[in-house]
Amino acid sequence: MSANVGPSGQQPTATYDSAFLRACRREAVPHTPVWFMRQAGRSLPEYRKVREGIPMLESCMRPELVTEITLQPVRRHNVDAAIYYSDIVVPLKAIGIDLDIKPGVGPVVEQPIRTRADLARLRDLTPEDVPYVTEAIGLLTRELGATPLIGFAGAPFTLASYLVEGGPSRTYENAKAMMYGDPELWADLLDRLADVTATFLKVQIEAGASAVQLFDSWAGALAPADYRRSVMPASAKVFDAVAGYGVPRIHFGVGTGELLKLMGEAGADVVGVDWRVPLDEAVRRVGPGKALQGNFDPTVLFTDKNTVETKAREVLDAAAGLEGHVFNLGHGVMPHTDPDALTRLVEYVHTQTAR
Repeated sequence: MSANVGPSGQQPTATYDSAFLRACRREAVPHTPVWFMRQAGRSLPEYRKVREGIPMLESCMRPELVTEITLQPVRRHNVDAAIYYSDIVVPLKAIGIDLDIKPGVGPVVEQPIRTRADLARLRDLTPEDVPYVTEAIGLLTRELGATPLIGFAGAPFTLASYLVEGGPSRTYENAKAMMYGDPELWADLLDRLADVTATFLKVQIEAGASAVQLFDSWAGALAPADYRRSVMPASAKVFDAVAGYGVPRIHFGVGTGELLKLMGEAGADVVGVDWRVPLDEAVRRVGPGKALQGNFDPTVLFTDKNTVETKAREVLDAAAGLEGHVFNLGHGVMPHTDPDALTRLVEYVHTQTAR
């Protein structure tokens, strides 16, 4: 069942004709839609207030809190889509992996996965493992009305990197050592994570998410040949698993300029582009038949209003020939960003692109 079209030939849902979903489908839009990765989070004082004293992972498991946090940037910035407030390690926690998100560090795994015997700890995810996701999305879609909700998950490679390294890494030495030195174990690990990720996305879509984004945050550490051989099959499995729902599938990674074509080939309808590659060059690399998302450098938001508008205009000009464009940052909103700068940026893009 599609979250947009509905079962048994029902009329399309309220979100179907939104600017965001139309852009994802490469259709005409009333204006270029805007949303921001990490739009819900530490840049907002209202977020810091409701999260006070609540650990990150616990906050992801409280449906009413998730609903409030997800809605905050929609209310404040007038963005064209909400993104479900969660974390990429939530499904891993849900299947019993001993991990925590440590402030200032990120996800830390108590016992890294390094051997074939360790794979047994990665059981299948079921909807019953994440009832709070279904409940929160039900609450959200009622509140959001015609504003689409984007579901999301971490891609198998990025999840594997955390699991094998035991936490964040700059070099991915253990993960890459497994990928090169024990390719069969690596393939089995990613295949198992693909199943977990696909289920996590299915739960979100079936609860009412209008689109999904797969974050392969660390894929930029890979050469194209390694990505194609050792990573792309698992990502393609995730995208294939949710293809039947008819919701747009977005694929994003950081530093992935050399991988853009492959990331599209993995099954994305929309390819996210960071700030390193201009959108007119990105479309050449990705090829026809895909919308693009991006790619304003988030650090520009620390400058003055005129500079922000000048740089935003450059992004819009580079996107002028695209079949479909969703305006976003080239990575997430940084914690010390002035929220008013984001609100002004949304208004600028909407005004400049009004058809």
